[in-house]
Amino acid sequence: MKENTVDIQTLETIFNSMVRVMDQSKNDIFIISEQSRKNFEDMQKELAEVKVDISRVITEGDYLESMTRHSRLRLADVSKNFTNYSEAQVREAYEVANDLLVKLSINQMEEKQLRIRRDELDRRLNALLETIERANHLVGQVTTVINYLNMDLKDVGEALETARHKQEFGIRIIQAQEDERKRISRDIHDGPAQMLANVMIRSGLIEKTFVEKGPELALLELTDLKEMVRGALYEVRRIIYDLRPMALDDLGLIPTLRKYLSTVEEYESGVEIHFQNTGRELRFKTDFEVSIFRLVQESVSNALKHGKSKDIWVKIEWLRDIMNIIIKDSGQGFDQNEVKDKSFGLIGMRERIELLKGEMSITSTIGNGTIIYFRIPLREEIIAD
Repeated sequence: MKENTVDIQTLETIFNSMVRVMDQSKNDIFIISEQSRKNFEDMQKELAEVKVDISRVITEGDYLESMTRHSRLRLADVSKNFTNYSEAQVREAYEVANDLLVKLSINQMEEKQLRIRRDELDRRLNALLETIERANHLVGQVTTVINYLNMDLKDVGEALETARHKQEFGIRIIQAQEDERKRISRDIHDGPAQMLANVMIRSGLIEKTFVEKGPELALLELTDLKEMVRGALYEVRRIIYDLRPMALDDLGLIPTLRKYLSTVEEYESGVEIHFQNTGRELRFKTDFEVSIFRLVQESVSNALKHGKSKDIWVKIEWLRDIMNIIIKDSGQGFDQNEVKDKSFGLIGMRERIELLKGEMSITSTIGNGTIIYFRIPLREEIIAD
C-alpha cells in the first residue's frame, strides 16, 4: 500500500503566496478607502460652500423681492399719473422695475440650482460613506484572516472565538435592520395606509349623507374625517422622523428637538414634555447631530412606550467644553439588573455615545421612573465649521 506524502516546501510556497496576495488586496482596498475618504472630505467642503451660497442667495432674494415690490408701486404711480412725470422718469421707472424683475428671476433660478446641487451632494456623500464603510470592513476582514494565517497555532482557538462573536453580533445587527424594515412596513400599512383607505370610504359616505340627510349630519361626518386625516398626517410625520429628521440640516439640533418634542406632546394624549435648553448653542457636523437627536428620541420613545410616562423632562446644558443631556420621566421604571444589555435600544444608545466619545448613565427602579444622563465632550472635530 503506497503511503501518501506531503510536499512541505510546496505547501509553504502556496501558503506564503496566498498571504502575499491577500496582503496586496488589503493594501489595494485601503487605497480605495483613502481615495474615497479624500473625495468625501472634498465633497463635504463643497457642500458647506453650497449651503453658504444658498443662505446668501436667500438673503439677496428677500432683498430683491422687497425692492421689486417698491419698484412696482413706483411704476404704478408713474403709470397712473403719467402727465406728472417726464419721459426720462417714466423710462427710468420701467427700466428699474424690469431690471429688478430679471435679477429676481435669476436669483430664484440660482437658488433652485443650488438646492439641487446640495441634494445631489448629500446623495453622493451618503454613497461615498457607504463605500468607505464597506472598504474599512473588508480591510478589517482581510487583516483578520491574515492574522489568523500568521499567528501561532495556540492562538487559533482564541481568534476563532473572537470571529464567532463578531459574526454573532453582525447577525444581530442584520436581524435588527430587518426588524426595523418590517416595523416601518407595518407602521405604514397599519397607520397611514389604513387611514387613507378609510378616508376614501368616509368621503363617499359624507357625499351620500349630504344628499340624503342634509348638510348638518354631513358636517358632523366631515369633522370626524378631519380628525382621521389629522391622525394619518401624524403617523406619516412620525415615520419620517423615525427615518431621519430633515429639519436637522437646515434648523440645527435644538430647534429640531423642540419641534419633535412639541409634535410628540401634541399627538400623545395627556403627555406633557418639559424642555429646557441653557447655555450657548453650537452646531455639530451632520453625523453627530443625528446621533445626539437619536439619543434623545430613543430616550423619549422608551419613556412613552415602556415607561408609560405622562410627564417627561428633557434638559440640555451647554458648558464651556461639555454638553449635558438629562431625560427624566415619571413612568413605571424598570429593573436595571434584568434589562441590562439585552435591549437593542440601549445597545444602540451606547454605540452612539461611544461615537461621540461621551458617557452615559441610567438610573431606574420599578415604580419610580427613569433618569438617563449623557455627558458629551465638545471636541473640535465634532463641531461644524
